[in-house]
Amino acid sequence: MANALPHVLVTGSTRGIGAAILDSLQGRARVVGHGRADATDIIGADLSDPSAAASLWAAALDRLDGRIDVLINNAGVFEPVAIDATLEDWQAGWGRTMQINLQASADLCRAAILHWRERARTGRGGGGRIVNIASRAAYRGDSPAHWHYAASKAGMVGMTKSIARGYAAEEILAFAVCPGFTMTGMAEDYLASRGGDKLLADIPLGRVADPAEVAGAAAWLALEAPASMTGAVLDINGASFVR
Repeated sequence: MANALPHVLVTGSTRGIGAAILDSLQGRARVVGHGRADATDIIGADLSDPSAAASLWAAALDRLDGRIDVLINNAGVFEPVAIDATLEDWQAGWGRTMQINLQASADLCRAAILHWRERARTGRGGGGRIVNIASRAAYRGDSPAHWHYAASKAGMVGMTKSIARGYAAEEILAFAVCPGFTMTGMAEDYLASRGGDKLLADIPLGRVADPAEVAGAAAWLALEAPASMTGAVLDINGASFVR
C-alpha cells in the first residue's frame, strides 16, 4: 500500500458511521461502498441473503481492478425481538441479526484472507487490514429486546481477535471499534424511544458520539495504525463503559 492508494471496501456505507467512514477516506484511498441498492461507487447487496457477501466481494474486486487492501465491516441491523414473541419470530429475529451482523462479516473476512494469501502466493504482495465495527454492547450487553444484537457484536470482537492471532505472521491485521451510542438515524430513534435524557445521563461525556469520531478511528486503523496494534479494540463511548 506504500506505493499507491490502498483499495478499500466499506460495507453499510450509505448513512451514519459508514457514510462518515467514506468521507474520512476521501483522497486517502480508492474506496467502494456498499448499500441496499446500486449507486455511484456503491454496490447493492442484501446481506440477509447468505450468498450476498460472496457476490459483494466479487463485485468489489471487479470495481477495484482485482485488488482489495482493506475491508471495513460496518453493515448491521439493530432490530428488537421481544422475549414473549412466538418462537418462530424469536428465531427469525436472531437468525436475521446474526446473518447480517456476524455471518456476512465473517464471510467477507474469509474472502479477504483468501485473497491476500493468493496475492502473496503469486508474488503480488500479500497482507491486508480488516476493521470490524462492533459495539459497546459486545461487552456491556444491551436491552432485553436486543440480546441478539449484543451477541452478534460480541461474536464480531471474538472473530477479530482470532483473525489477529491467527494471521499476523502473514501481515494480515485485524482491529475492531466498539462505539456506544452514535448519532445516526438508528441511534436517534432508539434514544427517543428510551427517553433520551435518561440515556444521556449514563454517558459521562454528556453526549453521544458523532459519526465522524467513529469514522476517524476506523480510518486510522485502516490506513495508519502500527502493525503491533493488531487485535486491538478501540472503545468510543464517552466513558459510558470503561474496560
